[in-house]
Amino acid sequence: MKEKKSINVEIGLNVKHARENAGLTQERFAEMIGLGEKHVSAIECGAVGLSLTSLRKICNALSISSDAILFGTPADDGGERAAASKMLAERLERLPDEQFWEAKDIVDKLLAALMK
Repeated sequence: MKEKKSINVEIGLNVKHARENAGLTQERFAEMIGLGEKHVSAIECGAVGLSLTSLRKICNALSISSDAILFGTPADDGGERAAASKMLAERLERLPDEQFWEAKDIVDKLLAALMK
């Protein structure tokens, strides 16, 4: 069995922490970035390295800088981002169905435009 490179292990842990902080499962995250769930698992455990294309997709999907993945630089905002994300999700959940789906479409379009 091939020995894992320490850089792959470090970067993999950073990916895992960022994904978990975003409240995403490996399955949902894999769908978002267009990779297989097994590939995401291999990245997170350091079994494989991360391509620049995958790094870019990960950063876009999680709305984080590449520094957070490459160097483990946390976006230390005192938890404000996590609290704001939670509050936004709770507000969306309280919307009636029709308004929820309209809001989802708007957010999807906004995120797509921001990731160009």
